[in-house]
Amino acid sequence: MSTLIIIDQSPYGSWAGREALDMTFSLAAFDQPAALLFAGPGVHWLCQGQNADNLGQKSVEKNLSAASMFGVEDILADAGSCARYNLAIEHLISGTTLVESIRDTIAGYNQVVFAG
Repeated sequence: MSTLIIIDQSPYGSWAGREALDMTFSLAAFDQPAALLFAGPGVHWLCQGQNADNLGQKSVEKNLSAASMFGVEDILADAGSCARYNLAIEHLISGTTLVESIRDTIAGYNQVVFAG
């Protein structure tokens, strides 16, 4: 059974996204196929060179860099959301895959969890 976790909120306004990231890492660590999809303002999670020091938080970029160690299968970004925020693939962390259709992407998973 595969699980898609969708994060659709900015990285530093709420803890819900970080909790969803932890859930994804936990699933993958126990050999449950899991992937992350970032949409809407959530695509900002994927920006390279983040500095959250002035917010008193750790950069989510560092958290996401651990995804492959936990066995997270895919880090996906909604192409439309990236375009809306002027984020080209070269601005996103390595290993990000752009998806053209959220609906088609969701259809490829057995379970879908929305963070938020």
